[in-house]
Amino acid sequence: MSVRPIADHALLSDCHSAALVASDGSVEWQTFPRFDSPSVFGRLLDEQGGHFRVGVQGEATVSRRYVDGSLVLETTTTTAEGTLQVTDALVVGVGERGHQLGRDAPHALLRHAACTRGRVRLVVEFAPRLEYGLNRPLLVATDAGVITDGGPDTLALSTDVDLQVDTSVATATVQLEAGRSASFALQWARAWERPPQTWDRSSVRDRLDDTLAAWSSWSAQHQRYDGPWRDLVRFSGAVLQGLTFQPTGAIVAAPTTSLPEVIGGSRNWDYRYSWLRDAAMTLDALWVAACPDEAQSFVEWLIGAAAPDLRTGEPIRIMYGVAGEHDLAERTLTHLSGWRDSAPVRVGNEAAGQGQLDVYGEVIDAVFRLREQLLPFDERTRRFLITLTDVAAGSWQEADQGIWEVRGRPRHYLHSKLLCWVALDRAVAMADDLGARAEVVQRWTTAREEIRTAILTRGYDEEVGAFTQSFGSATLDASALQIPLVGFLPGDDDRVRRTVAAIEHDLTDDRGFVRRYTGDDGLTGEEGAFLLCTFWLAQAHAVSGDVARARTVFEAAIVVRNDVDLLAEEYGSGQLLGNFPQAFSHVGLVNAAWAIAKAERGGTDHDAHQREQGVDAHP
Repeated sequence: MSVRPIADHALLSDCHSAALVASDGSVEWQTFPRFDSPSVFGRLLDEQGGHFRVGVQGEATVSRRYVDGSLVLETTTTTAEGTLQVTDALVVGVGERGHQLGRDAPHALLRHAACTRGRVRLVVEFAPRLEYGLNRPLLVATDAGVITDGGPDTLALSTDVDLQVDTSVATATVQLEAGRSASFALQWARAWERPPQTWDRSSVRDRLDDTLAAWSSWSAQHQRYDGPWRDLVRFSGAVLQGLTFQPTGAIVAAPTTSLPEVIGGSRNWDYRYSWLRDAAMTLDALWVAACPDEAQSFVEWLIGAAAPDLRTGEPIRIMYGVAGEHDLAERTLTHLSGWRDSAPVRVGNEAAGQGQLDVYGEVIDAVFRLREQLLPFDERTRRFLITLTDVAAGSWQEADQGIWEVRGRPRHYLHSKLLCWVALDRAVAMADDLGARAEVVQRWTTAREEIRTAILTRGYDEEVGAFTQSFGSATLDASALQIPLVGFLPGDDDRVRRTVAAIEHDLTDDRGFVRRYTGDDGLTGEEGAFLLCTFWLAQAHAVSGDVARARTVFEAAIVVRNDVDLLAEEYGSGQLLGNFPQAFSHVGLVNAAWAIAKAERGGTDHDAHQREQGVDAHP
């Protein structure tokens, strides 16, 4: 089997877990019941990982779309003799509407295949492989379909198609005429629980319609961006919503693990956890793309997850499990060869133990932006935010691993200092809301000015003509593009302009895509261009007043989205690379589009204390 490109996949989400569906109708990745659960289909990473295909036999052309901006997928496959339309969704609870989306997911994948023209040969292949492909469960035929026997989980497939069972694989080939259809309902349960009930064709259609209505209700209530690239921004908002673990409010960086940053390379990481940085930036983007009702849930989850660390005097962790877990120990799945033999395949993430000072700024900045949804702060939240700010004030002079999680020696990364400045700047602005004492605010103010002086005197290299990666370094880093974006300096400051120009000259590839940095980072091999950084470049041009250049960079970046508007983490070797879809990339798209829209209206001022005005943010 030839391994499909990463971009060949579409996302399904019930705001608990996710699936990736290839264009031929094969589910190549699926976890139940959480994003970070072991896969039940994982052929994305190895043939032995399992799959679930509902498609046509023979050559065909394919077109796909998400119905009405939802995450309900419609795939239309056309052969010489007929057309098949397959509707796929991870369904949500009955009657969930608006901000309730995904609150009570039944952990079910529904698929409805209808012949809309002529006749087609429908091919079904059901080959579940539990625990990342280690477990090949026995399939047992039932009156309604098949059920797995063996392992910690039960999968029950209800269908009106007559399946042929051969140990751990069930298959069928059925001719459908125009007007005829077949339905499939795959449900998950713990092995010791009662087997799931069967769903008939009518139930499948009803629940698909109800799930579509749920997404439509969420979109109608929350999607409010009306600037340029409106459809892309709003859909990115839906993707970011789909990466939210609704029960707690945690937001995963991506729903996959170990999709490589370079083909055949070893930079393969598990992104199915909630990085505080990524989650805070996602909430920030949702503020633009959609009303983030999840802000309160996220803050409550964060406080619950991080409070044990802060109480014991430990630094806040950079990531947690979606339920607040601390133990994200990294291990290698040696039985899987990886996408296009890009080993190792990892689960867990060793970077969870790193020190990264920028997370304080991202969290407090998101709270600052979203305080309309969060005020008045309760006492627990006030204590938490004050403690975070105190830690930023007391630790900003320390070395760390930086935003890119370099697995080398700690350094004095400029971006980390910059985000500590952001933490203090926003906290000072919220001092009254936090109930901070005057002497505390003065301490924060003093630390903020010390950081500002350090960045301006030690972070800018006159010979390079730019702000550099770390103090005393001549290495360029795309994270310096954040300097005008967070309001540290205005976009038309000469040092900012020189930095943007240097990054555009030295860190971009022949397509104009931006690499994160160059030089040794403690890892072997190289990586592709980072899409978030490319969107940062567009945003930086916008805030500097060069709207035409901003549009050019933005338009070049969005060209590489796949046929259903999804983006991976990176672009290299002529294709999307890295975990998919990537929250960071969709965050970058949203914020760059908003910055361009604002600049075109003449509002290039990104002072931190004016950014939070909701009316101004939604052109």
